[in-house]
Amino acid sequence: MIEAEGLTKFYGPIAAIKDVTFQVEKGEIVGFLGPNGAGKSTTIRILTCYMPPTAGTARVDGLDCMERSLEIRKKIGYLPENVPLYRDSTVRRFLRFAASAKGIPGGKVEKEVRRVMGMCGLEKEANRIISHLSKGYRQRVGIAQALVSDPPVLVLDEPTIGLDPTQIVEIRRLVQELGHNRTILLSSHILPEVAQICGRVLIISKGEIVATDSPKNLTSQLQKTARIMLEVSAPSPEIVAGLEKIRGVQRVEAATEGTGKFTIEADPTTDVRPEIARMVVERGAGLLELRAVQLSLEEIFMQLVTREEVAEKAPSLEGSSQVEVAE
Repeated sequence: MIEAEGLTKFYGPIAAIKDVTFQVEKGEIVGFLGPNGAGKSTTIRILTCYMPPTAGTARVDGLDCMERSLEIRKKIGYLPENVPLYRDSTVRRFLRFAASAKGIPGGKVEKEVRRVMGMCGLEKEANRIISHLSKGYRQRVGIAQALVSDPPVLVLDEPTIGLDPTQIVEIRRLVQELGHNRTILLSSHILPEVAQICGRVLIISKGEIVATDSPKNLTSQLQKTARIMLEVSAPSPEIVAGLEKIRGVQRVEAATEGTGKFTIEADPTTDVRPEIARMVVERGAGLLELRAVQLSLEEIFMQLVTREEVAEKAPSLEGSSQVEVAE
């Protein structure tokens, strides 16, 4: 549904993105992650036909972004990070304008406005001036305008920025529902949010895609040791000594001195949890918690971005600047 092939964009002598290639299939919700200045916004602007690439091609639903820009814009609902709203307008009037601008026939405009307001929880705010709304509700108006005309592709740049925790949960649920019959590319700095919503992530660093896969698959590829969380009610030096003697345990670290919480790193090919449980029970330490822990998306992100920076500082390692994690 979304295809980028060899996208490159120069601003003067500086390359904002270099040979960016990826695909987003129909019905996928894909997270687009990267540090500030990595090239996310440039890539999104090319895909939404706001600017042309210097080289490469971008296609949406099989249509070339350079050659069929107007057709593509009808297929994309776009929420930029800084939502351009007419702040002196009411919510209803602004959404009527958005519907008319997107070619909704006059007789169907009001029905479409009611539909998107209902989806975004804006019915009670319909007649309020946009400048009088909280930042969270202004963000909802931005999402509502992206949904006008029911586009098959949504590109959402920081959709929950400025929302309170309750609104974040509501918008997260809305995005998940929208993904049942739409393709969604979601850019966000809130990595736990991406992990909960997206089935796959694209990570861009210094203008290049450094990883594309599901968080689960990235974890299995990057996590070199099994990580286990242990909590006991009666911590003692004997517990640490006993853990270190278990075959396969490589490292034991107390989370906070005296709390009875430990992080254990072990050989991933051997499940050491039964031995840990047995040792704790035998010493009467009181087993409160024992569970395996996967790398978080934040840790995956930091590993990949850091690895990219290290590779850039080692020019003698030819070809090491691109981390291949894609399937």
